Amino acid sequence: MRALIVDDSRAIRGIVGRIVKQLGFEISEACDGKDALIKLGEKDADLALVDWNMPEMNGLEFVQAVRADASRASMRIVMVTTESDISNVQQALEAGADEYLMKPFTKESLCEKLSLIGIEVST
Repeated sequence: MRALIVDDSRAIRGIVGRIVKQLGFEISEACDGKDALIKLGEKDADLALVDWNMPEMNGLEFVQAVRADASRASMRIVMVTTESDISNVQQALEAGADEYLMKPFTKESLCEKLSLIGIEVST
């Protein structure tokens, strides 16, 4: 399975990438939503882990763009962000995010979220 990690922080992409690799995913990275759409055009992903606050195209805009493309309907999207306001969570889920995970998070909490959206991983 392939995972796309979308975050403007290289350090965060590295941390999330290590965890996701440990779960058995092949990973690719993008620094914002626009870059992520380009990466998806090159190679599809089964899962996107997306930050909210990014330049160029934020996470919410990325979710909306992906969900507007019927060919990507099966891709699972988890917002991974520090945005904790319940209205942000609601907005992301209404836009088409499958789950919402607060930073900082643990490998276990990520596994729980993935399980909730039908992605079983071995830890």
